[in-house]
Amino acid sequence: MRAIVVGPDGASLAEVDTPTPKSMEVLVRVRAAALNRADLAVAAGQPHGPTGGPGAIPGLEWAGEVVAVGSGVTDLHPGDRVMCSGAGGYAAYAVADYGRTVPLPADLPFEVAATLPVALQTMHDALITQAHLKPGETVLIQGASSGVGLMGLQIARWRKASVVIGTSRSPEHRARLPEFGATLAIDTRDPTWPEQVRAATGGRGVDVIIDQVSGPVANGNLQAAAVLGRIVNVGRLGGSRGEFDFDLHATKRISYIGVTNRTRSIEEQRAITARVRADLWPAIAAGGFSLPIDSRYTLAEAPAALARMKSNEHFGKIVLSV
Repeated sequence: MRAIVVGPDGASLAEVDTPTPKSMEVLVRVRAAALNRADLAVAAGQPHGPTGGPGAIPGLEWAGEVVAVGSGVTDLHPGDRVMCSGAGGYAAYAVADYGRTVPLPADLPFEVAATLPVALQTMHDALITQAHLKPGETVLIQGASSGVGLMGLQIARWRKASVVIGTSRSPEHRARLPEFGATLAIDTRDPTWPEQVRAATGGRGVDVIIDQVSGPVANGNLQAAAVLGRIVNVGRLGGSRGEFDFDLHATKRISYIGVTNRTRSIEEQRAITARVRADLWPAIAAGGFSLPIDSRYTLAEAPAALARMKSNEHFGKIVLSV
């Protein structure tokens, strides 16, 4: 089969064997795959949790048709239209654990479905499971113009958050954040941004901060958070080191929570997918959650797609048609 494979000179199109599903896996004919930031590390030959390194196939999410199932899979069948999360999605065929494979509504296009799994799972876990967001509370999403960030805005509004603030350094991107649920868009390059957040929340600060940036905004997050606020560290796109005001953290009694999929067991990942389906699936099926497609590439054009992601100029998701 055709796949994007990591070699000595980076990731490029190659012919490899079609994978065989294990007992609790399904084999999917990939029709579309979406890019994620972690794919840059995998494509560069770096390990990413249990995946990565020479010979790896990037791709954390995709959509297509089931062509075979493992001996232990009973609720998925060949011909089912599905979206999946896992590894190896930049390929004509990919295997996924049954618990991370979700049947699609008949009218949901593959390229749209491919953009959803990682964003839904990441932000539902961060906002609902980890931060325990309640209706009426206030939310700040750091790095809101990414696909995951845009989904965070939408899930916060679905949860009936009273104030939803998104950050982006791009004026063009900030202008579009209200389309996805933001009540205020701010630029964290402005040193007064924590004051802007406090002003937007009546002076008390936000209840929940979902941080995809980390280092450069760590102390600003503490300043912007309310007493008993919760900060969930989802990503570190701006740097994994930075100053941290421990006294302010303690004074406000802030809960600081770190999350990553790299150290989660398959049972934990199945549970995240199950919670997404239980809470959000009716809204997903009705088209209540969506992400803009920034650009489309063929599988052979994956290096160009990765270059666009690395440039950090995209808004929403970059998609490969397979």
